[in-house]
Amino acid sequence: MKKDLMQGTPLIYHYLKKYQEDSSSRVFAPLAEAYRKAGLLDEAIDIARDGIRIHPHFIGGRVALARALFDKRQFAEVVKELEPVVLDAPDNLVAQKLLAESYLILGRVAQALAAYKTLLFLMPQEEEIVKMVTEIEEKAYENGALVLQREPTPVKSYSVKGAFDAISDDPEVKRKEWIKKIESLQLMLVRVQRFKLAKKA
Repeated sequence: MKKDLMQGTPLIYHYLKKYQEDSSSRVFAPLAEAYRKAGLLDEAIDIARDGIRIHPHFIGGRVALARALFDKRQFAEVVKELEPVVLDAPDNLVAQKLLAESYLILGRVAQALAAYKTLLFLMPQEEEIVKMVTEIEEKAYENGALVLQREPTPVKSYSVKGAFDAISDDPEVKRKEWIKKIESLQLMLVRVQRFKLAKKA
């Protein structure tokens, strides 16, 4: 038996007992996370989806599902789960980071940049996020339409490939497209600021 599975088993049993006592409770989220940490991704996904059917607006449940989907490299599904989450709770750091990385891996550079900038707004001193935003922006401005594709591993290696094939090769057209995306990003950051102020009120 794998070491991580052995370490995760007591925690799984703990939450599984509570879940069996009341399958309608929100304990499905930590149970799914325990399964994920033990490497039991299919079990984590199944239990999280079962729980979300009962608690469709429970953010913790959707984040637990997204973590397992990310580990299983189902990045389009991660995006599907987390886009509504960050609309409701833009200051959820885990959701924003998973969404940003999934966008980037899928080649959706404009959305990735928006998500990373939201993270930067929330954590301005985080050096890794500063570096990611700077790198994405520099390559985007230099080339008009480029994608940084990153594997979800600690390895700091990136590959660059063309994107937005439907956009004309005309540099002016590309420039206007990026201006639109930047304006959209600024509106998103304003929304995050209003959300934070509303929570303090």
